[in-house]
Formats: sequence, structure tokens, C-alpha cells
Amino acid sequence: MTGPGYRPALDDRSPAPLSPVAALMLSAIAGLLLAAPSPAASAQTAEIKRMFDVRTPMRDGVELSADVWMPAEGGPFPTIIMRTPYLKGMALGSFTVAGWATYFAERGYAVAVQDVRGRGDSDGEFGFFFQEGEDGYDTIEWMAAQPWSNGDVCTAGVSYLGTDQWLAAREHPSALKCMVATASAGRWMHEAPYYGGAWMMAWALDWVNSTSGRSDQSANTLGVDREALYWHRPLITQDDVLGRDMPLFNDMLENSTMNAYWNRLHFTEEDFRGLDLPVLHVTGWFDGDQPGAMFYWDGMMAHSPAADEQYMLAGPWGHAETFIGGTLTLGDMEFEPHAIVDNEAEHLAFFDHYLKGTADSYDQPRARVYVVGAEEWREFDQYPPADVQATSLYLSSGGNANSIVGDGVLGWTPPDDDAPPDRFTFDPRRPVPASVGAVYLGEDRTPLHRRDDVLVYTGEEIDEAIEVVGRIVIELHAATDARDTDFVASIMDVQPDGRAVKLGPSIGVVRARYRNGFDREELLTPGEIARYEIDLGHIAHSFEPGHRIRIDLTSSAYPSIAPNQNTGNPVATDTEWNTANQIIFHSREYPSRIVLPIRGRRRATE
Repeated sequence: MTGPGYRPALDDRSPAPLSPVAALMLSAIAGLLLAAPSPAASAQTAEIKRMFDVRTPMRDGVELSADVWMPAEGGPFPTIIMRTPYLKGMALGSFTVAGWATYFAERGYAVAVQDVRGRGDSDGEFGFFFQEGEDGYDTIEWMAAQPWSNGDVCTAGVSYLGTDQWLAAREHPSALKCMVATASAGRWMHEAPYYGGAWMMAWALDWVNSTSGRSDQSANTLGVDREALYWHRPLITQDDVLGRDMPLFNDMLENSTMNAYWNRLHFTEEDFRGLDLPVLHVTGWFDGDQPGAMFYWDGMMAHSPAADEQYMLAGPWGHAETFIGGTLTLGDMEFEPHAIVDNEAEHLAFFDHYLKGTADSYDQPRARVYVVGAEEWREFDQYPPADVQATSLYLSSGGNANSIVGDGVLGWTPPDDDAPPDRFTFDPRRPVPASVGAVYLGEDRTPLHRRDDVLVYTGEEIDEAIEVVGRIVIELHAATDARDTDFVASIMDVQPDGRAVKLGPSIGVVRARYRNGFDREELLTPGEIARYEIDLGHIAHSFEPGHRIRIDLTSSAYPSIAPNQNTGNPVATDTEWNTANQIIFHSREYPSRIVLPIRGRRRATE
């Protein structure tokens, strides 16, 4: 059955995803219920003063609303600012914004939590990140000038609340002294709303809808036939099918290259050179916004005058866990209790030195990372670590790597003959699900490896642990009979019991028309061999003895990304569907490989 009204068979379907807000809430609740108690970090003030709906004027006359907490006596106080589109009264299970703010107010800080423009109690119209530079600047300078502030400000927050810190800092407010930026989006076209150039359909529909009013709109999609919604074409009218005209959704779709629209948000080398600020960068090995967090880290380390005051904290965390401090389980993975950190205390130590000045130093290494598998924290004086070596694992087969029963292997030596390529057919109307079930992070992908349109390459059983720390890249030589298509890949740790547990922050995707850069679209010549790079993100993982390394390779991840219709037409308005016949090469002339940043090997007894 074909056409835009086609729906996959039941066992081809991925469950309808939660909205990002709902997913954040559920993950946060789970993590908080498992989190270890927070030890007392410093002396506390008994009485707290609260001021609700503090009106903050912007340069254009619009007023934004903030709630402020501070000690009831004394002052003025160093000031912490969080700016959120998710409402300043937000509660996530046992976590509340008020509780977080009270923690720091009890320790001698003024804390202001503000609804961004057009959200919650703030006036104006919400405009995604495009508003946040000027509004953040105006907020920081106004708050610093209040009689209860001593004029020194540090910002904090996760996800959107991380990104808006960077945009405000780029405006150079004089009062801003430091930042704790957690899970900050920033690699446009490779994070949101496109990933590797592929349209993030489920995220875009849910997130833009959820922020289309002054309060969270997620609940209004209950009962929506998501299958019908996801299969509707053209994509540009999916918002109408959902029931709401969403100009931001339409703008994102129509600006499908890294053009002037997105460059307003993109940070350049010159931007980083102008940021002379200490920053604590927090991210996770399973965090979907890891690409942005690493982009800001790399930019500050390479260009900022404050490069020696940048610090990284990276744990075995998904998106919410980067801020709540962790969890003991994630999908099919389990971690030791010391994988959980007291994130409030982490913030406090940074603030006490860089904002309040009561601590003589911030006594932390340049980078602290948790190595999954070894279940240990590592400390490095740079990240990526200086001792990693880029090491290749090469794809090979006898031409039949299709599914888990195929002959695909990974080997440490390059191909020495002209091995036959692997082939599969990509039907965008029968896509590979992005995940096996409701849990996407750290999941066992073995059920997906039974499909013939999934190529599976597995390495030999490991006899010495292999520790990998850094960015993982697949270099692929491939051809197709389509004008445009996608290639999608994942890396997994195959357990001794056969489970293939997915690693990394997301599935790696490259849309062929962006193979030479996101600033332009270049369609393919059918049948021509092209080189592709698939970015799998950063991991810190030890493949233990008895385990195996595996990658899978296909062309879809539904509904996380909209299936490529293989036509080469404009994505926003395309209504045609083509099947693509894919050829993956791994010969001497056209090798395909995964490049691992390996720190070293160790025997099981070490």
C-alpha cells in the first residue's frame, strides 16, 4: 500500500512520543525519587523573603515577570538568574523551582526566576530563542541595579534555560560574572529542529505546540491520531492537522539550510572571543542537547579569554538528569550510586567562588566525566583527553549484512580486497522505528536488528577492556538511486547475554543533500558513490571483556525524524514518495569505518 495516507503495520510502529516537556517531567520525577539525599553544603539563613511577579521592563516597553527569593535580612546579595519558557512556578515531581531557589537564598543569594517573553505571567509574544539575547541582557542589567542586588550576577538553567544564557552573554551585560550552562542547545541543523539535516518531526510538532500559549499546551493533543498526523503531507500543513496554526513551525520548515534565519542564533569564533566568563558546562552521554553543549565547550576552550576558567561535568545522564543530578537506571543500563551527583552543591561551589567570592578557589579539574561500563569518574586536564587515539573499526561483509543473522563484521584492519557491497531497500512508507519501545535512551536495539533494511556489523568478543572517550564518527561510502536520501546509524555495546544496548545522545543521521555542509543543498547523482560522515555524538564508555562493539545502519528513525521521501523536492512541501535502493561500500578503494577515540585497553584483572 502506498501514498501519504499509508500507515505502517502495527509491529512497525513506534509508540507515540511524549512531548519534550512531558518527557522531561517523567524523567525528572524518576531521577529525583532515586537520587541520594543532598548533604548540607554551607551555613543556611533561617528566614527567606519572597517577591512574586516582579515586573522587569525591556527596552521596547514590554514587561516580563519574575519571582525572587533572598535572605530576609542583610544584603545586598549576589544574584542568580534563571529565565524559562516552562513557567517559573514549575514543579517536576519533588523538584520545584521554588525549592531550588530557596536552597540558594538560604545560602546568601538572591535568586530571580523569570518567565520569558510571551510565556507565563510575562507580556509580549513568544519568539523562540530569537528574543532571548536582548531580553536576557535587559533582565540581567535591571536585576543587578535593584537595591537587593550587589550588582554581580550569574545565570543558571537547563535546556532552553541553558541556551538563553549564551544568547544573553553574547550581548555583554556588564553585571554578568559567570554561568552554569546545562544541556544547552546550540548546533542548529544538527540538534534542533533538524538533526544531521533531517527534520525532527515529532519534536517540532510537540515542542512548538506546547509553547504556543502562555501556559503549557501539551495536554490539548490527547486523543490526537498521531499516525495520521505523522503521515500527513505536505509537512508544512501538519500544524493545521494538529489543530493550531503555528508560524514558528512553518518558519523552521521553510528555513531548511543554515541561512540568515538560523545565523542569528549561531555563535562564531568572534562571539567566543568576546566571552570572558567562567562557565561550568554540564552535559550527559545520553542527552539530546549534547551537540550544543559540546559546541559551546569547544568554542570557549578554543577562543575565549577565559579558556582556563571553563569546567566540564558530564555523567551517564539523559536530558533531565543533567540538572537533577542523575539516575540509577536508564533504559537497559544500570549505574552505580556514585553516578548521581548533588547538583545543587555543584552549583553552589561554583557560585561561592565566582559570584560571591567566599571560596578562595573552585577546586575542580578541567573535566570530570563518568565512564560507563567501568562505572568510574575520571578527571582530565583537558577534554577530549590528551591521551586518546583515533582508531578505526572497519565495516566488512560478504555482501549480506542485512539483519542480525547477516554476515556484517567490524574489524581493526582495513579491507585488503574488493569485498562486495551491502544493499538494502529503503521504503519511506515502512520506516525503521527510532526506538524499540517507550524507552529510547540506553535501550536494547536487538528487536530492530531482525529487519532486512537494517545492516548490522558486530566486532569480535573483547578480551581487554576498551575505553572510549570522545566523539564517535562513522565515515561511510555509499550510493543510491535517489536524488536525496538519509543514512542513519547507532553504536551499541553488545552484552554477553546478547542485548545490544545503544550508546550516545541520539541516533546519528546524515541527510544526503547536506553531505557537504548545512549552508547549501546539493542533490545526488543517482548511482554515484559519495562519502558521508555520520556524527554519533560523544560517549565515555568502557567496552568490557566478553562484550562486543556493534553498529547498525539504515535510512530512517520514525517518527523522531520525518522519513526522507527520496525525491529531492523541498521537504516542507513534498507530497511524493519514492523508494531508494541503497548500496554501502567497504572495499579497499571505498572503505567505510567507525572512528573511535580510544584511551587504552586494560585486562579484566586490572
